[in-house]
Amino acid sequence: MPTPHEAEKQHTGPEEADRPPSMTSHDAAPPAAPGRNPCCLCWCCCCSCSWNERRRRAWQASRESKLQPLPSCEVCATPSPEEVQSWAQSFDKLMRSPAGRSVFRAFLRTEYSEENMLFWLACEELKAEANQHVVDEKARLIYEDYVSILSPKEVSLDSRVREGINKKMQEPSAHTFDDAQLQIYTLMHRDSYPRFLSSPTYRALLLRGASQSSSEA
Repeated sequence: MPTPHEAEKQHTGPEEADRPPSMTSHDAAPPAAPGRNPCCLCWCCCCSCSWNERRRRAWQASRESKLQPLPSCEVCATPSPEEVQSWAQSFDKLMRSPAGRSVFRAFLRTEYSEENMLFWLACEELKAEANQHVVDEKARLIYEDYVSILSPKEVSLDSRVREGINKKMQEPSAHTFDDAQLQIYTLMHRDSYPRFLSSPTYRALLLRGASQSSSEA
């Protein structure tokens, strides 16, 4: 007969599914930036930090629904019928248009892949930054939000690109995520863009543009 201690170790219940996961040897913390004196493997500089606490918060966030109100990403004017039609000519034209990016982002949200556009936009913002202190902070946030395996908004990157990012994060620059940005851009182009062109969202914009042109004629 097992002792009370052994029985307690053997007991498992359905409530365990609602517990945050424990730290394992396979979980890696993001690389520390230079000039810091972290007391653990995460990005912080105080002895009260806890990587497990960060992991618990990420776990809780991942359980929340992604269907939150769509925040304003870019301020853009209503596209003209000609501009809407140009989006079907190439993915580059769609992505160069603020209105196109906004509409495409809303479409990605319906496919639960909005993080791809958010990551691409964050990389564009990082590349426009000249202040190194700001670059360090923005690079850290991009890593935590879109590259970390603990993030609910993690984007899909291959191991080669991830390894390259981890090395570059030792000395972050405005171009730390260039390879990753290109990979996500290619993914959106090949995977999401064709579905966007045949989606009710884009077809409605085309019809609206056609009706507007007819009324003006």
